[in-house]
Amino acid sequence: MRTVVTGAAGFIGSRLVRALNEAGVTEILAVDNLENPAKVANLAALDIEDYMDKREFLARLTAGHFDGSIEALLHQGACSDTMHPDGRYVMENNYQYSKALLDWAQEEEVPMLYASSAAVYGAGRAFVEERACERPLNVYGYSKFLFDQYVRRTLPARTAQVVGLRYFNVYGPGEAHKGRMASVAYHAWRQLRTEGRVKLFVGSHGYGDGEQRRDFVHVDDAVRVNLFFLERRDVSGIFNCGSGRAQSFNAVAAAVINTVRGTSCTAAELAREGLIEYVPFPAQLLERYQAYTEADLARLREAGYSARFMPVEEGVAAYVRELEEGR
Repeated sequence: MRTVVTGAAGFIGSRLVRALNEAGVTEILAVDNLENPAKVANLAALDIEDYMDKREFLARLTAGHFDGSIEALLHQGACSDTMHPDGRYVMENNYQYSKALLDWAQEEEVPMLYASSAAVYGAGRAFVEERACERPLNVYGYSKFLFDQYVRRTLPARTAQVVGLRYFNVYGPGEAHKGRMASVAYHAWRQLRTEGRVKLFVGSHGYGDGEQRRDFVHVDDAVRVNLFFLERRDVSGIFNCGSGRAQSFNAVAAAVINTVRGTSCTAAELAREGLIEYVPFPAQLLERYQAYTEADLARLREAGYSARFMPVEEGVAAYVRELEEGR
């Protein structure tokens, strides 16, 4: 019986396949779209049984070719570009595709874990897995929000496990191919190495320079949450997947710079040295920007997940050390 991982060549998907390999699982069907060939680097070190393009996989799945042969479906694939110009593509890729997978999984009684997003919360201040808190600001967030609603309607009569994980700001190894959509930590490291400084936005939304705050979560912590639910087939629902702690962009930049330099300076000290530069906030982002996110982990903890999440100072430092080793 195969485990299917969609988005397997992507950021979180490839790290999830890596963790499955470490647990002794190699009967993996990796599903993705390799129109961006840079993602191949994420697959090269992994052990899989087969690879399939996402379009061929969906066609064969709905035609019944995989009936009775799949152990679990880990759906990490999505268009994660929050500024993608083609809303129709985003909805087809993130919503319609996901619906087809879920319908099949329920018919075949196959557990399905899927990637949702903190983008469903928009600019709100409450990050609880409830409809009243969900006001997406862009078509990406809306595509994830709409599928979550579809899942909620499915849950009462489900035939197999369904778990949605609302990822907050995930960072870590394997994201280089994402370009401008890569994490703040990755871009900070690249800027430091190429320009000698890290650029952050000036104050906005009531926050000082670089003090906008997000819930930053290391990819390995996100993977561990996936594996937790994969081992507990009796638990279903939609859960936040973040550290549960909002930290500033300044904190991320300081962690990057201090790790590279072997120092322990504050962001203010680094700014005075010219190692952090504050740049104008793009006007086109003002109404579509999450200046603050912080995962409410109550439901995740109630489900039995008790592991700690790495704070920025620890997780970003570990990530930067890996990036430095690969230079």
